[in-house]
Amino acid sequence: MLRWLFSRREPEDMSTIGQLWVGLGNPGAKHALDRHNIGFMVVDAIADDHGFSAAQAKFSGLVRTGTIEGQKILILKPTTFMNKSGVAVQKAMAFYKIPLDRVSVFHDELDLAPGKVRVKMGGGLAGHNGLKSINQMCGGPDFQRIRLGIGHPGHKDRVSGYVLSGFAKDEIDMRDDLCNGIARYANHLAKDDPELFQTRVAEYIVK
Repeated sequence: MLRWLFSRREPEDMSTIGQLWVGLGNPGAKHALDRHNIGFMVVDAIADDHGFSAAQAKFSGLVRTGTIEGQKILILKPTTFMNKSGVAVQKAMAFYKIPLDRVSVFHDELDLAPGKVRVKMGGGLAGHNGLKSINQMCGGPDFQRIRLGIGHPGHKDRVSGYVLSGFAKDEIDMRDDLCNGIARYANHLAKDDPELFQTRVAEYIVK
């Protein structure tokens, strides 16, 4: 899988950011491959695939900037740990004056089968600590969510250990296809066509 460090493109003029794309996860090598970090993995893939700038520490996170379909996009990975993700998002929103409805959050979703992707605007938070923090810090729930299916362990008492563990061997190809498919068709998200985005990613994963 492609990594942040492979990008060496110099930052372009990003004085006017059109969209903020946030990947949710926990910082550090210990958590890098956790199911809970699929949001980090996906935005890594997008940034690499579309030639975004090298990662910089900013806004209590790591940021990369680039352009997709003429849209200037800031990709943000909060380094505050999941339950304080909203701190980083609020700082980036305030600095670039980005409205909440131009924020897209990529996050793990227990209620979707592994490899499934769904996009929705606003709605409930499904007990997700990262979403709850953004809701609290950034003015409400009316941001776009890209829900990345990781499946459910079967009982709520097993959820914590499940999300903080790595993907099983037979899930690795699915995980990589999910990241690569989203990166390939991120242009549809940039153009505000989430339905076509979902369709193309689904087709890529079952190819």
